Amino acid sequence: MKKFIKVALLLLCDIMIILSASYVALVLGFEFSLATGEELRGDINSYLPVNVIITIAVYYLLGLYRSIWEFASIHEAGKVIIASFISSLFYFTGNSIFNGSQPETYYIIYFLLLLCMTIIPRFFYRVIRTIKRGYVSHNSPEKRIMIIGAGRAGNLLIRDIFSSDKFWNCRVVCVIDDDDSKTGSRLHGVKVVGTRKDIADAVKKYKVDEIIYAIPTATNADRAEILNICKETKCKLKTLPSIFQIVNGKIDASNVRSVEIEDLLGRPPIVVDLEAVAGYLRGKTILVTGGGGSIGKELCRQIAAHSPKQLIIFDIYENNAYEIQNELKRKYPNIDLVVLIGSVRDENRVDSIFAKYRPNIVYHAAAHKHVPLMESSPNEAVKNNVFGTLAIARSADKYSADRFVLISTDKAVNPTNVMGATKRICEMIVQAFDRLSDTEYVAVRFGNVLGSNGSVVPLFKQQISEGGPVTVMDPEIIRYFMTISEAVSLVIEAGAIAKGGEIFILDMGQPVKILDLAENMIKLSGFKPYEDIEIKFTGLRPGEKLYEELLMEEEGIQSTQNELIFIGKPIEVNAEELFSKLENLRNALKDENCDIKKLIADIVPTYTGYISS
Repeated sequence: MKKFIKVALLLLCDIMIILSASYVALVLGFEFSLATGEELRGDINSYLPVNVIITIAVYYLLGLYRSIWEFASIHEAGKVIIASFISSLFYFTGNSIFNGSQPETYYIIYFLLLLCMTIIPRFFYRVIRTIKRGYVSHNSPEKRIMIIGAGRAGNLLIRDIFSSDKFWNCRVVCVIDDDDSKTGSRLHGVKVVGTRKDIADAVKKYKVDEIIYAIPTATNADRAEILNICKETKCKLKTLPSIFQIVNGKIDASNVRSVEIEDLLGRPPIVVDLEAVAGYLRGKTILVTGGGGSIGKELCRQIAAHSPKQLIIFDIYENNAYEIQNELKRKYPNIDLVVLIGSVRDENRVDSIFAKYRPNIVYHAAAHKHVPLMESSPNEAVKNNVFGTLAIARSADKYSADRFVLISTDKAVNPTNVMGATKRICEMIVQAFDRLSDTEYVAVRFGNVLGSNGSVVPLFKQQISEGGPVTVMDPEIIRYFMTISEAVSLVIEAGAIAKGGEIFILDMGQPVKILDLAENMIKLSGFKPYEDIEIKFTGLRPGEKLYEELLMEEEGIQSTQNELIFIGKPIEVNAEELFSKLENLRNALKDENCDIKKLIADIVPTYTGYISS
């Protein structure tokens, strides 16, 4: 809106300039005697509206309303000269055709007046903004910026920084580019001072406060390598997203974001052709349980983008549900969206939802997943994870859903904790129902998701913001990581290729040492690990293990059409025996003092978290 107002005011100013130049040229051409030029004035008046329209059109086509006049240069001045000359030529030609021959001196004077009157307010705007910038910078700390990348993106970014009100106190002091031939050249007056090997020295020499990575077309490996060099400085790091992540295709300062830990992973992003695989979502009624959680929200976002008949979000937390509801209504105003509050453990509530909406596809993401908390409250883990899943699975069968997709976890493999063991029971429920029902039941198993609720990334961010210490359980502990959007896109693809009974396993790439993760996050925040921010080792929490697994020994592995998705060979589940044990487990929950872990171990033989007394 602000930009529109600026353009509108400039347009109005240009119209006044055209009118003024026309009449002032007339006065000057006839030695300040309007009487002498009375006939010519009549001709001018008749053709003036056409001249205004043509001149404005020429100005627009030559970009005079797109130029950043706060950083106006010879290039912009040249465009004004060309635009003024072309419009004057049109004026001369058109007026001559329609009104006959006029004195040539009039058009020469008109051109000179139009040129001066057009260029002066624009450069005056530059002067005013420069003075204002200088005043603001003088009265607030100046932020000195290094740009990585002297290509088109870096060029546009520098121009945008100079013009944007958000960057009043910022100054681009140097540019880095790996192309040696660009070293010594300038972008809008800013010198290219070297390649990536010169980053550390340039930071010291130019007293850089902030580094912006501006090569959106770079490979992830190059991006990670350069950012890893940058993080060793104390500078705040920001980046332009990769080119496929810039939704509107426009590169400017609004795209700049803080560097996140995933930028340092160095592996290529997982890209799923959702248009090719998500056809099964179109025109379908889809239910997402836990739709307000980290995974659930992203599921809803990606589902909403593929034209479902109806999307139903079911969550116990009203604030979370409200947030995703507002987001989806804003992005997809025509979507048929239903947001329901309730618990998956409430069988009557679940049954009524299925009876009313008859979902075709169910994504079951609702679960308690915090390992230590579930260790101290195993009954609640069982109630929510096990019997919540059982309630949803039964209703999916009862009301003939086409497909049921369970969001599982690598912690279900040889579980050492209650959370993992309950999720393994959920997988067993899915496998049992798939043998008994016409509904296709599948599970998708993956590791940690960067930035999800309860993950270490938000915890580390909070600890760093508070000055530390950052707590790491063990210096050797490792975990598999994937971004939320990557994990969910693979979940959707797994759902598309499912035939029933599978446990899909996602390739999480190379595991990440949590200590490295903590050190990198501290460096990204502009601090030095162990000096500015302490790292404290706390020991493994109850139920935690050093290394996570994605596959049980009994499970074979089968490839799919996607090299990042595998199928674990289903372990035979005796449905009758499982349901009998689940009933015993349900009855035991009535006694808060019962040894619930013993009953879990009886259902999950690979659960090692129970030690009999």
